[in-house]
Amino acid sequence: MIKVVAKNFVKEGQTELFLERINDLIVETLKEEGCMSYELFQDVKDPTIFTMIEEWESTFHLTNHMNSPHFKQVVPTLGELTSKEGEINVYTPVK
Repeated sequence: MIKVVAKNFVKEGQTELFLERINDLIVETLKEEGCMSYELFQDVKDPTIFTMIEEWESTFHLTNHMNSPHFKQVVPTLGELTSKEGEINVYTPVK
């Protein structure tokens, strides 16, 4: 199992457009083989910070996701709406 935590810092006034665009990514990703969960959260103190918390069966499935047409189409458009580069951490369980 692989967990991904991807934090996005959205520009002021762009949150609605960000949510519209990322919704397409969420809908398509949830259909992918190996996707166990794919959820978006908004920071309580700073509503311009959105974090995607993902769970994948394996790195193979995560790699396939990152190479999927919907990922390659939507993610660059999300970058246009952010104020700085996001933070992405990939985790494996501690045994």
